[in-house]
This record gives sequence, C-alpha cells and structure tokens, in this order.
Amino acid sequence: MKRTIEKIESEKIIAIVRNVQKDKLIKLCRALYDGGIHLLECTYDASGITTDVETANKIKLITSEFGEKMTVGAGTVLTEEQVELTKEAGGKFIISPDVNRDVIKKTKLESLVSIPGALTPSEITSAIRYGADFIKLFPVNAVGGIDYIKAVSAPLSNVKFLAVGGVNENNIASYIKAGFWGVGIGNGIVNTKMIENDDYIGITNLAKRFVENSKED
Repeated sequence: MKRTIEKIESEKIIAIVRNVQKDKLIKLCRALYDGGIHLLECTYDASGITTDVETANKIKLITSEFGEKMTVGAGTVLTEEQVELTKEAGGKFIISPDVNRDVIKKTKLESLVSIPGALTPSEITSAIRYGADFIKLFPVNAVGGIDYIKAVSAPLSNVKFLAVGGVNENNIASYIKAGFWGVGIGNGIVNTKMIENDDYIGITNLAKRFVENSKED
C-alpha cells in the first residue's frame, strides 16, 4: 500500500479507462505506458451493462500483462464486493464517486489504497475519519477548481486531494501548483475516437504531453 501511495504522489496522473473493449485494452495500456503514464483506473459500470466480473477480469488482464510496471486500480467502486473483486484481480487502489463508510473500511481491511470522491468539507472530513488515503475532489470543475482547492485546503491542510473533472493538458500544471497531489483524466487521454481508429501512437503522444505539462514549473 505504501508503494502505491508513493507512486501516486510522484507520478501524479491516473488514466481513467471506461468502457474499453477487451480486445483493445492491452494496446491502449501499452500506449499509455509508452507515454509515461503508469497509473490506471479501470471503472466498474454502475448501469450493469458490463458486469462486475467482466471489469475485474479486465483488471486481471492488465496486471497479468504488465506486472509491477503498471499500477492498476478500480473506479466507480460502490460496494464491498467490488473491493474484493479488485483485490483478487491484482488491483492496488479503490476510487469511488462518493463517501461510503463500508467501502472505505473494506478497502483498508484489504490493504488497498482508498480514494473516495468528496466535495464539501463535511464529506471530506468524514472520508478521512473513515480511513481514506486521498480525496478525489469531484467534480472539481463544478466548484471553481483551483480557487476551491485553495479555500478548502487552508483549514484541511492534512488532506491529500486529487482533481477529477475538467483537467486537461493545458491546465494540469495549474492544478498541481495549486496543491493537488495528482489528477484523474479520462477522455482527455483515453480518447474514444483514437481507440476506435486504433490510433495508439496518438494516445502515446497525448500521454507524453500530459506528463510533460504536469512537470512544468
């Protein structure tokens, strides 16, 4: 768990993979890896169209292919059962859209990194009390983004925030400078059209730009 926390803190960028077909998944992950992104969130499908077992199998496929080179976790985790499936598949972190005490407690029990989604100070402090390692400030673009983190982190300076929602290659440096410990990025990197067109070189180039921009002074 410590190694995963350190990797998130040092590498900053988690690519969010949602609804990617299994036959394209490894090519996508390799393109992201070649672009310098080594943290990947594979999301569960709250609609149920893709089953939890299918999502867990995707996580297992990635962890089997890349081993320690790619740190993989699960997103949209809403139940304790999904935490168990993620652990069994080799996942290292759990990201949720909400603050669910049972999910956070189960995550910590399984020695995985807990990253619940929260927005208000009450949600944030509750999540920390339950044992969260990071807070996914979501949707960050809906509350003023950088101005909001500056305001909320003043009294909550002990909290490690990740920004999700509205982060792009042009503003990522500003979010990092403002105090976010990292970011989660979906279609900005995991570009749907590029995947459909098998443009994995394009995805690698996108990833490289995000990584480079995240390190700007």
